[in-house]
Amino acid sequence: MAFERISQKDWYKVLGAKPSDSLAELKRKYQKLALLYHPDKQEADVPAGEVEERVQRFIEIDQAWKILGNEETKKEYDLQQREDNLTKEWPLHAQIYLEDMSWNEDEQLYTLSCRCGGNYSVFKSETKDVSLVCCDTCSLVIEILQ
Repeated sequence: MAFERISQKDWYKVLGAKPSDSLAELKRKYQKLALLYHPDKQEADVPAGEVEERVQRFIEIDQAWKILGNEETKKEYDLQQREDNLTKEWPLHAQIYLEDMSWNEDEQLYTLSCRCGGNYSVFKSETKDVSLVCCDTCSLVIEILQ
């Protein structure tokens, strides 16, 4: 189930988590924050403006858990983050269609030579999930067009 980019929010940061955290760790961090910010758990004497901020924070925490607490959406989100980071940090060398790359039947692998002498490689099983591929030798990146 694909979800379109939900703002460029860092959902791990919302939960005070890291991408390397296990699902159990993510759940523990979510539950701790959800209890802290849940509207039913607020003190009666909290100023109205702060109540609204806490409700917004709770909604944000809940949204982060909906994305990161599900293996499928977490995988998609992680791929999007990786892609976003690659496009910010690495120069885009070219846009290539998969059919313009060399196909290796034995390895089930598409490859393309980089100008540095290295290779861009994409396994057939990754073609639906991957749109940016790094050279295995230098910092250049190609975008795979569908």
